[in-house]
Amino acid sequence: MLFLQSWISTILMCLLPTSAMANVVGEQVQRVFEASGDSHWRVSVSDDWDVLGPFPIHAREQHLLSPSFPINLTDQIDFNAAWPSSYADGGAVRWTTVRFKGDGELDVSFPNIRWESLRATEGWAALQHHSVLRSTVTVYPPSSTMSAHSNSHPRLLVNLVQGSFFTVIPRTNAEHSSPSIVPQWHAGNVYDMNRAPLQAVSFPTPPSRISPTTYDLFISGDYEIRLFGDPLYNGNRHGVPVLSMSLKIEIEEEPAQPTVALMSSHDVSCDFINGWAFGDALGIGVRSVSGWWTVKKVSLASHIDGLELMLVNTIRIAPTQTRIVPVRITQNASVALIQLSLDLHLVSGGASEILRVTLPVVHHALWNATVYPTDGIKASYFFAATMPTAFIVKPPQELNSGEPHPPVLALHGAGVDIISMPFWIQALPRQRRSWTIAPTGRTAWGLDWHGPSAQDAWSTVDALYGILQHNPAWSEYSLSENTRVLVLGHSNGGQGAWFLASRYPDRIVGVVSAAAYIKSQAYVPLTQSRAAHYIDPSMRAILESSLTPDDNDLFLSNLAYTPILAIHGGDDENVPVWHTREAVSVLKAWNPDANVTYREDSGQSHWYPTVFDNSDVQGLIRSILEQEPGSSHLPPPTEPRSFTLTVSIPAESGSLHGWRIRSLLVPGRLARLTVRMEGMKVNVQTSNVATFSVKSLPDGSELNVDESLVAWTGSATAVMLHFSYQSGIWNARQSSNLVQDIIQPSGRLSRILTTSAPLTIVIDNYESPHLLSAALRIANNLDLYHKIDADIIDDEEALRRQSSRSLGRGNIVVLGSSESHFLGSVLASNRSQFSMHDGSLRLKGRPLNTSENTALFLHPHPYDSDALMLVIHTDVEIGLERALRLVPVRTGITSPDFLILGDISDIVAAAGVLVAGVWGNDWQWNDAMSYF
Repeated sequence: MLFLQSWISTILMCLLPTSAMANVVGEQVQRVFEASGDSHWRVSVSDDWDVLGPFPIHAREQHLLSPSFPINLTDQIDFNAAWPSSYADGGAVRWTTVRFKGDGELDVSFPNIRWESLRATEGWAALQHHSVLRSTVTVYPPSSTMSAHSNSHPRLLVNLVQGSFFTVIPRTNAEHSSPSIVPQWHAGNVYDMNRAPLQAVSFPTPPSRISPTTYDLFISGDYEIRLFGDPLYNGNRHGVPVLSMSLKIEIEEEPAQPTVALMSSHDVSCDFINGWAFGDALGIGVRSVSGWWTVKKVSLASHIDGLELMLVNTIRIAPTQTRIVPVRITQNASVALIQLSLDLHLVSGGASEILRVTLPVVHHALWNATVYPTDGIKASYFFAATMPTAFIVKPPQELNSGEPHPPVLALHGAGVDIISMPFWIQALPRQRRSWTIAPTGRTAWGLDWHGPSAQDAWSTVDALYGILQHNPAWSEYSLSENTRVLVLGHSNGGQGAWFLASRYPDRIVGVVSAAAYIKSQAYVPLTQSRAAHYIDPSMRAILESSLTPDDNDLFLSNLAYTPILAIHGGDDENVPVWHTREAVSVLKAWNPDANVTYREDSGQSHWYPTVFDNSDVQGLIRSILEQEPGSSHLPPPTEPRSFTLTVSIPAESGSLHGWRIRSLLVPGRLARLTVRMEGMKVNVQTSNVATFSVKSLPDGSELNVDESLVAWTGSATAVMLHFSYQSGIWNARQSSNLVQDIIQPSGRLSRILTTSAPLTIVIDNYESPHLLSAALRIANNLDLYHKIDADIIDDEEALRRQSSRSLGRGNIVVLGSSESHFLGSVLASNRSQFSMHDGSLRLKGRPLNTSENTALFLHPHPYDSDALMLVIHTDVEIGLERALRLVPVRTGITSPDFLILGDISDIVAAAGVLVAGVWGNDWQWNDAMSYF
């Protein structure tokens, strides 16, 4: 977890980089950007900002509220009015003003609020707040007559750092109101990510070609502790929270002809060891400036003996979209290159283009006991089949001796970009015979090491296994296939270490977690929720069930017999030290003799250079790594006679001592399986378990499940035994299919991010500017937050691909209306409780008012049982805008399997959810976890 702002001066010493640094180091942000000469469009942003706030919210609640809360942008705005706010003396706030402080930077604070009094009773929760900012953007047409009558169309390129959302609308003031245009809200770069894609914003109405045109610019400013930190530790002795943002706006003139450009920020490459690529994936960032472009081929700029390149799959790029073109590199001889030059061949209608790309090549000699790259070796692989992804590794000191030793899987803190910030890999001491693997987690924040971030972490381990197997020179340093790991992490990565270990305990040999928080609701509680004042508690329970899979304390039974080292600085100002103390306490409640060592370093803050680099920590790590036999097929060194497995979403959980829960009786609730072995008797007690499996049972053992004797056949060498609960009776059968019977793939909307291939976004037609804008905004956010690739297609193409079963193996997002033919054909299969009848969306046969409400729901893929669909259904633009904010690209958003939103959610947040729930097994209705 991070307070980004508090780490400006210590970026090389800590895991928490400052928000003010990202994307502005070495680059001055200007408020007026002009192309050369007077023949181009220009844009300026007013120095003056109107600010309304603060209003209490909890973290992520801005995804349900209107970003302009409490005002409605289609109404006339009274800048003299007062608005209720419990944070202000007198219970009301008015518009105030602030100014740019220079270089596009803006600080927003409310010093008249008695923050010390609020935090005295509410703690950090009282510091989180929402505000609305308004300024103006003025666009100046070209001064020359010829340019003014050209076919070029201007649009804005906006880079808002640490603001939640922004929109540009026609000018409004006290004399006249805005025309009835639905504001299109774009996500800001709230985490201040590196390698952010360009965000193109079309004007809501065309600017004049003969005189300046002014628009209103609104920003949703949301102060979150995780982003900005406790102001008391940021040099503010009065504890006044300051929302620091930066804004950069440029004009981009859309050319009349299709145009494409390289985006070097998105390039992906790997290092070379003695002339051999340490990985097989290259990625080339490409952006369509205008037109639809298809990458058809890749070729070397000049022949290189022993090296070949191949396009992994055809890539089509929508107008203004950025995608990473996947290129596979193969070798049969070492190469000595300073740089690698290649050509991308693209077409757009009748136009064609060849883009020359030059990638720098970093060479290293083969490591040995004393010499190795101190910044690590950059490796690469294809995440989810086709997404080029880099990660960093540190080689062991010695060759394997017997079975390979488990690697260290090292998870960075939030905001740490391991590619550009080598201090993370440098902070991890080199191991004797174990690799150290540092995955990106997709991006510097990712999904807090959940979902696709966890998927990436495990995939890097498998990728390193493949890389070492591929080259005989590295084979003596190889890993075991499906190797166990020692998972290590700091801050958000420490939380991630608890998460990965407790969800996949059989893949873990030990845990080293430093400065970790238990779960988001414990870090900053949800007590200041606006929705809490209006929502039915039973609805709130269903919505918050989508947070259960992330609550690490609920799953600590799975680690009761795992070696664990928990570390925390005694004066941690970022993540309070009680988090680790409490995690250890909970663990010992499951097993008083748990193999857990708690180390509290008195006087130390959140990050300190010796957090891992000391003899005590290294001695414990090495003792764990050296004891493990190394083979993934062997049982753990000591298997307890009694243990409890806890699971929330079976598809996101592994086995414990060979036992695995595969489906739940009531999805959405916790399931537990307790195993007690007494001689040849195996007693199993289940809670909310529908099916489970075990790799094998001892020959002749007696199995009792829920106090009933269960007959089973097989032997100790059986690959898998499955047990299912039907009509009150447990039945057993033998199977060799290790993935059979995992029949609960859902649980919450964020499951859509865990995909086995690029996401496909389906819209009704390309001619709808609003639908195409919505698809592009989703694709932009997937790129920004997770570097997940997305392909945008229309309804007609989706039907063709469905017919030929060529939709791909990835998940699908459908932006549909009652007129959508593809969505209609999917729902006609009757595979969920949603259906389409007489042009109306229905749930359980009941019509839903889609002229006012919006539905978001997971649905089975048309034909691939391993993939999912997220359907966003609405018949109105404003409904689509509400839904886009809930596409789950961040943690902490309460979004179970299906939601129906009413317009009232704009002012009461989650209390405006009309229907919500979690699907049952086989996508059936789950009455116990549904509100309808």
